[in-house]
Amino acid sequence: MKILRIIARLNVGGPARHVVWLTRALNDGQYESRLVSGTVPPEEEDMSFFAAANGVEPMYIKEMSRELSLKDAISLVKVLGVLRRFRPDVVHTHTAKAGTVGRMAAFIYKWFTPRTLIGRPRRVMVYHTFHGHVFHSYYGRRKTRLFVLIEKVLARFATDKIIVISRQQLREINETFGIGKPDQFEIVPLGIDLEAFKGGENLRAQCRDEISVAAETIVVGLIGRLTEIKNVSMFLEAAALYSKEPNVPEAKFVVIGDGSMRAKLEQESIERGIARDVVFAGNRTTVAALYPGLDIVALTSLNEGTPLSLIEAMAAERPVISTIVGGVPDLLGSTERHEDGFQIRERGIGVNSGDAEAFARGLIYLAKNEKLRRGLAENGKKFVHQNYSIDRLVRDITNLYKHEADEQRVRE
Repeated sequence: MKILRIIARLNVGGPARHVVWLTRALNDGQYESRLVSGTVPPEEEDMSFFAAANGVEPMYIKEMSRELSLKDAISLVKVLGVLRRFRPDVVHTHTAKAGTVGRMAAFIYKWFTPRTLIGRPRRVMVYHTFHGHVFHSYYGRRKTRLFVLIEKVLARFATDKIIVISRQQLREINETFGIGKPDQFEIVPLGIDLEAFKGGENLRAQCRDEISVAAETIVVGLIGRLTEIKNVSMFLEAAALYSKEPNVPEAKFVVIGDGSMRAKLEQESIERGIARDVVFAGNRTTVAALYPGLDIVALTSLNEGTPLSLIEAMAAERPVISTIVGGVPDLLGSTERHEDGFQIRERGIGVNSGDAEAFARGLIYLAKNEKLRRGLAENGKKFVHQNYSIDRLVRDITNLYKHEADEQRVRE
């Protein structure tokens, strides 16, 4: 089975790792996979090193970028050329731009052939994975409506299966925004390399020395791209509220990642009077090595699919606190009890999006309660090991491909 996987760009984040892992795994004699990617803009960090480390050599299309532009026509022609040369059985797109360009190219490739006149278009199955979505908190109302319309059209005419990574995401995309038919959807959770998070406790002292914190200091880390959607300003506001509270454990706040907003956020930390309490650590090639130095992992996003940073934190046995957005509720589990504006769930603390005061109260509660931190961390680790391994991801995807191929043969 020949698989062409397409992603808009290999920038820092979960989708890039996801497509690299799948491309590597599905090149085993039974499958032949190729990865097509757009280029990473200058203001974002490139993860092509990760592809190289996993033995994956993407085919780059420099015209394929995140924003809508006239260059998309060139991207479409180039992807169509790849399709005609490679002749895949499966086209699987990831992220919004690649989903648009890749599925349009696959539609043309499938139907624009003389064989269509005798009812035998080219045989190719088309899949699209939503790692997140851009249907709120990214753009204005008019642009968002356009993107929703494009997705509805693509789902109806150019997609066999739509893959989402959580039940909450399925409810949002299908029920809230009306994209696709219910029977088009499959839920396939993310998978990560769990081996990378084993035996990391010996790195704890090294990590904490790097950010100059004492052994008893609570270190709260946020991992992610420094863009508007991550709402890092809320993290800084919560840090400022925490630092003003009397009788709380000493804490240090670490932002791991980079992006277009870094300078603005560093200035904001100065203006809030917390520059000494906040460390901007930048991007790291081996993020797994940093988790042992953290006591709490935070996420303040306005919109998410299933955030990789929370899954990794749980794999590293670290308690988490997060805004309740996207697939986060599926990670944190059911609510056990409500406290002062926040929820204590099975595997972490949940806070409403944008509520910095409640987030700060949740942080204080977690920092003061070592037993709770340990319990949440243990629950999270068990949950991730049961549900988020790479082996399980590969197995789910290959079973889906095989099932749909069998169904197609029956229909023919």
